[in-house]
Amino acid sequence: MTRSRAAFAAILILVAAAAILLAMGRNPMCTCGTIDLWVGERDSARTSQMLADWYSLSHIVHGLLFYAALWLVARRLLPEWRFLIALIIESAWEVTENTPFIIDRYRETTAALGYTGDSVINSLSDILMMAAGFLIARKLPIWASVALLIVLEVVPLFVIRDNLTLNVWNLLASNPAVAAWQARH
Repeated sequence: MTRSRAAFAAILILVAAAAILLAMGRNPMCTCGTIDLWVGERDSARTSQMLADWYSLSHIVHGLLFYAALWLVARRLLPEWRFLIALIIESAWEVTENTPFIIDRYRETTAALGYTGDSVINSLSDILMMAAGFLIARKLPIWASVALLIVLEVVPLFVIRDNLTLNVWNLLASNPAVAAWQARH
């Protein structure tokens, strides 16, 4: 597969994800009427509505992890195919994450107290963050990818008391002690 065909396929995946999210009734952008580059508060109504927030870092981690996993299990596939597989997985997650079941689960078990789901622009940005993480992992030596992953997990842990690890842990098996610690933010 050529890079131009992979790029075209990637654009089609993004368009499909946006179309599905819009068909699900997701807001294209924040209902506040603005598009900001960054929202720094964990519990703001604008979190998950703008281009980037603390949770965007977890999507970069997705990309690092998808690159590693696909390199391990699908090493013989061309990098472009592995990238498209990662993009499909991330897009599927963004659609799933914005279903009422997952939104309610986030509200019940994670630090996302007032979470109402992502705007379409935020979901697309999250998918692109994963793509950036994947492409970064492709270029960096393994030790640097691991170091980046650790930084992207540790910094939000201390700044907002949340990260990808805690999100997954709480979604799968919520822990009252972790929830109490996160609530002290």
